[in-house]
Amino acid sequence: MDMPTTPVFTLHPSWRGGTWPHPADARAARILRENLHDACARDGLPDITAMPEIVGLIDALGGNSPYLSDLALRDTQAFAALLVNGADTHLRAILAELEALAPDTPRAEIMAALRIAKRQAALTIALADIGGVWTLDQVTLALSLLAENALEAAVRHLLAHAHETGRLRLRNPETPCRGSGFVVLAMGKLGARELNYSSDIDLIILYDPDRHPANTELRHIFVRMTSDLVTLMEARDANGYVFRMDLRLRPDPAATPAAVSFPAAIQYYESMGRTWERAAMTKARPVAGDITAGRRFLKSIHPFIWRRHLDFAVIDDLHDMKARIDRHRNAGHANLDSLPPEHVHDPEAATRWLLGQNVKLGQGGIREVEFVVQALQLVWGGRRPELRDPTTIGALRRLRRAGLLDRAQAAMLARNYRMLRQAEHRLQMRLDHQTHTLPDSGDGFARFATFMLAADPGELACGMLSVMQCSRRVFEQQFAESGPQDITIAPEDADAADRLRDHGFPPADITDALQILNRWEGNRLRALRSDRARKLLRRLLPTIMTEIGARRQPLAVLRRFDALLERQWAGVQFLSLLERNPALIHRIVTVLDCAPFLADHLAQTPSALDGLLDMDGGPGTLGTTTALVRRHVMSARSAEQVLPVLRGLVCGEEFRLSVARLEHRMNEDTAARARSAMAETVMRGLLRVVSAEHKRRHGVVPGGAMAVMALGKAGSHEMMPGSDLDLMLVFDHPPDAGESVVSASTSADGVRARPLAAGTYFVRLAHAFIAALTAPGREGPLYEVDMRLRPSGSKGPVAVSLSAFRRYHAESAWTWERMALTRARVVAGPPPLAAELRQAIATALDHGPLAQHDRARIVHDVRHMRERLAREYPATSPWDIKRRRGGLMDVEFIAQGLQLTDATAATRNQSTRLALLRMARAGVLDVADARLLRRADLFWRSLQGLTRIICGSDVPDTMPAASLEILTGEFGVSDAASLLRLMDRMAARVTAVFDRLIPPITDTSAPATPQGSFPPPQSIA
Repeated sequence: MDMPTTPVFTLHPSWRGGTWPHPADARAARILRENLHDACARDGLPDITAMPEIVGLIDALGGNSPYLSDLALRDTQAFAALLVNGADTHLRAILAELEALAPDTPRAEIMAALRIAKRQAALTIALADIGGVWTLDQVTLALSLLAENALEAAVRHLLAHAHETGRLRLRNPETPCRGSGFVVLAMGKLGARELNYSSDIDLIILYDPDRHPANTELRHIFVRMTSDLVTLMEARDANGYVFRMDLRLRPDPAATPAAVSFPAAIQYYESMGRTWERAAMTKARPVAGDITAGRRFLKSIHPFIWRRHLDFAVIDDLHDMKARIDRHRNAGHANLDSLPPEHVHDPEAATRWLLGQNVKLGQGGIREVEFVVQALQLVWGGRRPELRDPTTIGALRRLRRAGLLDRAQAAMLARNYRMLRQAEHRLQMRLDHQTHTLPDSGDGFARFATFMLAADPGELACGMLSVMQCSRRVFEQQFAESGPQDITIAPEDADAADRLRDHGFPPADITDALQILNRWEGNRLRALRSDRARKLLRRLLPTIMTEIGARRQPLAVLRRFDALLERQWAGVQFLSLLERNPALIHRIVTVLDCAPFLADHLAQTPSALDGLLDMDGGPGTLGTTTALVRRHVMSARSAEQVLPVLRGLVCGEEFRLSVARLEHRMNEDTAARARSAMAETVMRGLLRVVSAEHKRRHGVVPGGAMAVMALGKAGSHEMMPGSDLDLMLVFDHPPDAGESVVSASTSADGVRARPLAAGTYFVRLAHAFIAALTAPGREGPLYEVDMRLRPSGSKGPVAVSLSAFRRYHAESAWTWERMALTRARVVAGPPPLAAELRQAIATALDHGPLAQHDRARIVHDVRHMRERLAREYPATSPWDIKRRRGGLMDVEFIAQGLQLTDATAATRNQSTRLALLRMARAGVLDVADARLLRRADLFWRSLQGLTRIICGSDVPDTMPAASLEILTGEFGVSDAASLLRLMDRMAARVTAVFDRLIPPITDTSAPATPQGSFPPPQSIA
């Protein structure tokens, strides 16, 4: 590359502030000064060696790096221009010339231009690095940009040549890469833009055959093109080389050609992809060729890289990979974590230990930092997209913010990574060798220390070894195997029965228990067919059996654990989850012991366990999982894409809340708020995603929008386990908006969007929203939805206009519908429509002071409805908490009825307990009655929530002892009989208040109720 000369030489200010290492070889530094003096004279340049401010820079090159000395001498004019212009400007000029290379430039000129650019950029980047002018991040980014621009120039040329020779027909010959289907996917450090100084570039070459459907020679063409690309980049000539390429990260490199088709690669990753390939793909990035096609490919294998469920097995996989590196590579010493402090802080001993150590692959090296980062990303990144940073330092920051690494660990790993990357660069700059190994002699290490700006080699050694040891210990903490390694319970052992007895199993249960353990030893369970799964189980067995043996009925719990294990598709993943999170074993056994219904749910939906790991903020934290929902929704293009993730999150959150309730770490109000917040976040997100899809298919209704109104338990923030969503969907649009407006360019999946009449538009949008909420999946639907509380019930349209809603509640609403409306809450929709809908609800409920006749009619309707429900849907047992006399329904009817009779905003609230409190403060309700009813509301909801967790919807006549213990512990009683007596007393007191406030119908002359003023009872029963 021709760089302009400058008549007057003025050193760029950035070089004046550089901190230059002393020359390790004074003779070599002197020779470089002499040679530069001669070169400047030969080229007509000012004698830069005579300038005092440049001497330190020149000596740093000459005395520490023969390779950089040669680059400076080889093109003295470019070196002088670099000193004048500064590194930033000089590198931009180099990259600009690469970008300006025309695709039809002759091959020989392309090769020469690439190599000259590499030489000049290498010197530029090295000087900025050595003098501290650039940070490590700037250095690695510059190296990566150089590689990307070189690859792009080469691929442009090769594609254009293929088009000119007729081998390919490109859609855009003037911009050959666009739409070509040929993709250069950068992996490793280039993918993350962290390239080191003399690194290979790890690439996967892919092509999309759909871009050239009629070309039968496509595979041969792209394989040949890949071979030509390797030649362009790697071949050494008088100008050197550009970059070494490594194509071995492609799918099954021993059996596949150098360029792999999209379908073949996708099939490989979906069926055979391994953990190390998942880790490699976290940094993958298209850098040359058809960038859009490359991004499309990465999106297609997204589920392979980022698993929806937590997969702790990857930690063992990466640990095993690192162990193989330690065994089979000459990476240096292997006792770093056990070195005593006196060894680490002794300069001579520390230096001896570091001699010949591999700073990339050895203990305490760069690869260990990367493995910690990638393991945590692969475990958690599927659920937490914010962790998917391809850069090591960036990912460490994100892992620290997420609480997956503590501040000290993240800081130590980052410090070690930066230190060793700098060391790696100094090692490679000396001779442009791809080495990661420290010098193996004392003299060599001393020269290296000088290049590292260290005042003393021993001081550098102690500092490096101390940081590497701390980093190694963080690695070991993350990858350590927990629990005993050699003590297990083998059913064939002579002392197996004694071991079970020691763990707490009664003698009568030992034979059956041994049969279950024997079943686990064979190949009968799908989850335990691999040696690795059985090894994990043997390690975990003592802890599992200790937990199970401590229960009242250990054999019953063991059988439930066996059922859970039997239904696992991936035993290694499940058991790794338990090994990495030992507290889960206690929680799971608690569920198996105390909550048979929840245990069955867990066996059918193993992903529910993920919820127990999202507890960093403590029980009841509302933000953790809802934040995950929001992040996934923001990146989703369709409901189909996001629904599997949302189902897993909802299922996991419900299991987390249920276990927290079983363990008495959370009260019912806190759990109910968390469930309601989760449902609200899901509805908001889904409405946004579904609306965007609908817009692509049918355009938009100008000025129109739809909102979601929650009623029932979702509206009152009182959702229980198994609660469905009582919803009403309300839309509005200007009267003159007759149909949706479609953009000419709008299309969905290749189908041109078509307009719909405004009413039809919103009805279809409502159907799509409800379908997304109720679509079945592996974990079941997100929620069951009940829309019978909307105007006209189940016979009316699924969505109602705002004007129709107002008109209906002004003219035709029944008492029961207005009672339901007291718990109405707008949970999703654009703010303007949400505000109008809230006002419409307030207008329907707030009629100011009512006449006595109207108040009496409301009380009559409430009582009449309650008696009808009692006749047609009587309580089936004392445990029918909602429908029994004095139960939850009576408390709610009192609160809703009195809110209607008062008819003012001051006494109204969606929450039953808050509404009772407001009415007491306003004098509408006696303070003592309000206190009793508030206590009863929490009592009945707590009891109903726990019984649903333990037994589901049907409470058996005889409840297991462990389950009863949960219930009696919650309410502070000693046994079931005491709990039943407590329930009866509470019911009697509530009944007395109900009869007093909502008296029985005895007067046949009471205000008439409009015929048909009561709903089908099942809509509120």
